[in-house]
Amino acid sequence: MIYNVQDYGAVGDGSHNDSLAIQAAIDACFSNGGGRVVLSNDHIYRSGTIILRSNVDFHIEKRAVLKASDDIKDFDMFSKDSATSREIKVPTYENCEYRGCPSLFFLYAKDEDNITLSGEGTIDGNEEIFYGEITPWHIDGSFYPRVPLMFFEHVKGLNIRDLTLCKSAFWTVHPIGCENVSINNLFINNNLRLANCDGIDPDHCKDVTISNCRIISADDCIVFKNTNYGSSYGPCENIKVDNCYLTSTSAAIKFGTESEDVFKNITVCNCEISDSNRGISIQLRDNGSVEDVHFENINIDCHMFSQEHWWGDGEPIALSAVARKRDTQVGSIRNISFKNINCNCENGIMIYCGNTGSISNISFDDIHMLLTSKTGEIRTSRDLRPCEETPNVSSKPLCFYAYNAANISVKNFDIEVSQDMAETFKPYVEAEQCPSAYIDWKLI
Repeated sequence: MIYNVQDYGAVGDGSHNDSLAIQAAIDACFSNGGGRVVLSNDHIYRSGTIILRSNVDFHIEKRAVLKASDDIKDFDMFSKDSATSREIKVPTYENCEYRGCPSLFFLYAKDEDNITLSGEGTIDGNEEIFYGEITPWHIDGSFYPRVPLMFFEHVKGLNIRDLTLCKSAFWTVHPIGCENVSINNLFINNNLRLANCDGIDPDHCKDVTISNCRIISADDCIVFKNTNYGSSYGPCENIKVDNCYLTSTSAAIKFGTESEDVFKNITVCNCEISDSNRGISIQLRDNGSVEDVHFENINIDCHMFSQEHWWGDGEPIALSAVARKRDTQVGSIRNISFKNINCNCENGIMIYCGNTGSISNISFDDIHMLLTSKTGEIRTSRDLRPCEETPNVSSKPLCFYAYNAANISVKNFDIEVSQDMAETFKPYVEAEQCPSAYIDWKLI
């Protein structure tokens, strides 16, 4: 059955707050056993928090827009606290610790089943009302954490498809403790200067597919999380990412840094990463582990962004296990494989294991690297943020650098270095304090 929000009083003129009408349509649909709630085309619907319910297909038609309200109070669903109580004291690139649950919400669901968001329309997060400090390289928020575009907790059967999501002020799609999740054919178009507006953040989720998505996002495009808030939901596992196009000022694909549980059985394949700061990054900072993760058939184009504002230095692949705080017991990164990876970059692959962490059984096969200058920036240190101790460690430029990791296998690694980088990056490969390291490489 179809439930058109205009039949429940929605105006859709771009200024009237249609929250109550949209919610009334959703509640009626749910009460009658489910169906489709429609936001019809050629209208702009303004809204605060919307609560989605079981067996509802929330459908935004082509040329229809759902845009977040201009009033931050419209997202304070639980009246927990005011935005000013979370005012940013230091920049988020210095301290962005986050338990995993905000207090303000836009699209929200909890403990529901079989929710769909569909259509060819647009959801606009209205990012501008959350701006704090603005620089040419970076926009911070006025408070933290801000409003995620979608926050879905403990939903079994979540389907998000065919939509355009833009101008998110914080994490765009954040499923936490969800199972049987399908995310397909999304265009996420966020501001490349606005901090923390990740694309898709599966958090303690199981049985997830992310496919055919194009994501442009500051911070990270697809980032796997195990936050403290969601610890009761268990590991983040059984996930496949396929055929996605990603651009990021931080990492296109990332694990962490929130890592309070195990990430396992995850595959990323057939993806294009372009114009990003880091390509693939596993940043273990807490007591969880990353294991049985496979990357295959990926093209990575990356370069350095502002070295102060964004973590990373143009590495196509970066793995690090470092304690977030001095007393943190870091888990392990193990059984990770990279196969048929093409890198066009201005920095090399990094593997770095701190004294309290453990990295082992990492394999690379059929890796091609073209190292070329794009910004003229050369770093002589490794960016290990976030951590309390030694967030940057000195290191000469290298095409492949591994430190304090065991059982590293590199086969069929072809390195091509542009003339302007050739002298800077000699020697090209180094494994330091790495027992059982086998590195087969050649300069072409």
